[in-house]
Amino acid sequence: MFTRPRRTLPALALTAALATALTAPLAACSADSPATAMLTITDPWVKTAESGMTAAFATLTNPTDDDLTVTAATTDSAAMVELHEVVDGVMQERDGGFTVPAGESLTLEPGGLHLMLMELSGPIVAGDTVAFTLELADGSTVDLTATAKDFDGGEEDYEGGMESHSS
Repeated sequence: MFTRPRRTLPALALTAALATALTAPLAACSADSPATAMLTITDPWVKTAESGMTAAFATLTNPTDDDLTVTAATTDSAAMVELHEVVDGVMQERDGGFTVPAGESLTLEPGGLHLMLMELSGPIVAGDTVAFTLELADGSTVDLTATAKDFDGGEEDYEGGMESHSS
C-alpha cells in the first residue's frame, strides 16, 4: 500500500496560497473595475478660514488610458462644495466638472481651478485636516484628506459678494 508523505499537504496549501496571491492583483485591475480607482491625489491643502467660504487645492493624476472627470465633492466641513475656476479674475462654478486627461495631471490651485467650500461648519485653522470625497462621472468616489494652511496669495476674496451660480 502506498501512502503520500505528510509534507505534500503543506506544499499543496502553499501552492494554492501563492496562486491566489498572484491572481488577486490581476482581478483588481480587470476590465470590470472602474478606471477611476486609479485617480491619485497629491499635495492636497485647504486655505484657513474663520467662517464663510474657503477653497481646497491639490494635484489630480490620472495614470489610466481614459479621461476621468470629477463632477462633485463633499465634506463635513462645509454645507456645500462647488467645483470652481477663476476666469479673467472672476471666480465661477465650473460647468462639466474637472476633467483629468488620460495619462496626465490636473492642478487645482489658487487663481485657477479649485474646490469651493461654502457655509463652513466651523473655523478651519492651520494644521487642521479636512476630509473630502470626490465623485467621478462614472459614479465612483475618491477620498482625500487636505491639511489646512495659511495662504494670502491668489488675490481671491472668499467673503461676501459671491453668489452661487448653481444650475
